[in-house]
Amino acid sequence: MSKLPGNAGVSVLGDKSLEFYRDPVSFCRQRIDKHRSRVFVSRLLNRPTVFICSVEAMRELLCEKSNQFLKDPTDLMTNVYGDTIVTTNGEEACLLRLSFTSLFTGTRLESSSDYITSVCERCLKDLSVRDQPQCGYSVFKHLGTELVLGLFLNVRAEEQPELFEEISQLCTTHWHGLISAPINLKGPLWSSGFSTALDARDKLMDIVKDKLQNDKEGFVGHLGSLPLPDSRAAAQHLLLFISALIPKALASLLTSFTLALSGNEKEETRRRAKEDPDFLHRVLLEVQRLWPPFIGGRRLADQDSTLAGFLVPKDYGVVYISHAIHRDPEVFQEPDSFLPDRWSGRNAGQEHFLCSFGNGPRNCIGPKLTNVFLKEACTYLLEHYDWSLDPPDQDLQYKWLPVSRPADPPTISFTPTGCDTR
Repeated sequence: MSKLPGNAGVSVLGDKSLEFYRDPVSFCRQRIDKHRSRVFVSRLLNRPTVFICSVEAMRELLCEKSNQFLKDPTDLMTNVYGDTIVTTNGEEACLLRLSFTSLFTGTRLESSSDYITSVCERCLKDLSVRDQPQCGYSVFKHLGTELVLGLFLNVRAEEQPELFEEISQLCTTHWHGLISAPINLKGPLWSSGFSTALDARDKLMDIVKDKLQNDKEGFVGHLGSLPLPDSRAAAQHLLLFISALIPKALASLLTSFTLALSGNEKEETRRRAKEDPDFLHRVLLEVQRLWPPFIGGRRLADQDSTLAGFLVPKDYGVVYISHAIHRDPEVFQEPDSFLPDRWSGRNAGQEHFLCSFGNGPRNCIGPKLTNVFLKEACTYLLEHYDWSLDPPDQDLQYKWLPVSRPADPPTISFTPTGCDTR
């Protein structure tokens, strides 16, 4: 058993949270180089914290030893969304997972496909007829919002535009609670961002509870019939499912997809992806590998344990960094290169080495729905458009928090393909 590389520092003065949140990718790269280890210790949120940047250690943390490293019950997600499948531990988390899995698989998933197709067509059909380049991230975020509110809340933009817009705005304000200092201050002339987010949450909960009481069809209806631990659980989870978190993640991945396949030099890659669904799948795996929408996740050590042969004392934090894990050179050759065919060669069958949406028994419950949506949206783009950056010399440097995307959202020109007869 080895001592962790790095230094946890002293309380408060040794905290590295500001440096980490300013640029988590550079933070990890510098320490990986310094310590010559993809597992190291520092101080985050004033707690000694182990940073996991290797596939091996990630799998150990999230799969083999998931019962030794728990979700933090004081996490900000709890304040903003309440007790949900994302924040609970132990038997309660297992029971919630069993209850919700049926809503994201099988016939429920199949019943969503027609709506997903219609949303993609409605939101993407006019990309080439507007007079100026499009901000891809904004287009894709609206697409994701239509998808989420329609599927989960039975609120469809074309049928209830005013209610759709109201909920969209509330979801955006509510989201700011995750990226604001958790200070709940309210006055006659000023309120903190966190306080404003909590007000938006309360308004959303009123809408959600009304839907659960009166809508008996679709996802809302099925959710209301699930055997959940208490009367609040359905509303809290529905609030989570309609939050801005999901549209932003989808927009992140679709933006990265369009950038990776942008320009005349990627014409052959676009052609292959359009004609071969298996190649499109590999492209999306590579997009997820290089540009995961979330930087990672956090756990707390429930007991003294080990990760990658290093001692992790009880109550230490553990953060897995998806960006670094996905570029682990022990697993991914040429880790910084966009190589979709790696997934039919050396890395064939190794999708479980990705952790964009978690991994192991506590991973995201909706990856199948996410994959259906991404493939539908990407297929529509490939069948109807070619595209390129406009202007071509834009700064594409990514910011990684709270959701990854270029710091300056790029603008893209879409032109109809030769087979598009619209």
